[in-house]
Amino acid sequence: MSLSVGDVAPDFSLPDQDKQVVSLAELRGAPALLVFYPFAFSGLCTGELCQLRDELAVYTDAGVNVVAISTDPTFTLKAFRDKEGFEFPLLSDFWPHGAAAQAYGAFNERAGMALRATFLVDADGKVAFAEVNSPGDVRAQSGWKQAVEELDDEAAA
Repeated sequence: MSLSVGDVAPDFSLPDQDKQVVSLAELRGAPALLVFYPFAFSGLCTGELCQLRDELAVYTDAGVNVVAISTDPTFTLKAFRDKEGFEFPLLSDFWPHGAAAQAYGAFNERAGMALRATFLVDADGKVAFAEVNSPGDVRAQSGWKQAVEELDDEAAA
């Protein structure tokens, strides 16, 4: 079962494409957009992450840390990042296989991969937005942007 709005986001510590460990605890104090995706270099995943790359300022200008998470090994993620020019960390949930995705209810046990899941975690570590789609369902990123705007509105109030 996936997480819902208001749940405390489970912490994780995962290596990025450069084998530098990134944890959710280190990102606390600012919102974080966690974008789980099935596989690097696959058509739908590449399209989604390229859109995120092209619209990254929407999130970073609002003070949101963006990370993308898959079960791919770090070597694959480094090649993917280099090829596509992503300016956000690609985290490897390779071992224990899919543990972070499982903690978020965003893991396809049968296929051994992350689902298309997005979670916006607020500065206090609570889920402010949650969306879990099946592997073939492309996400509309408008919902993510709306959630970021709502966080900004709450912070300004």
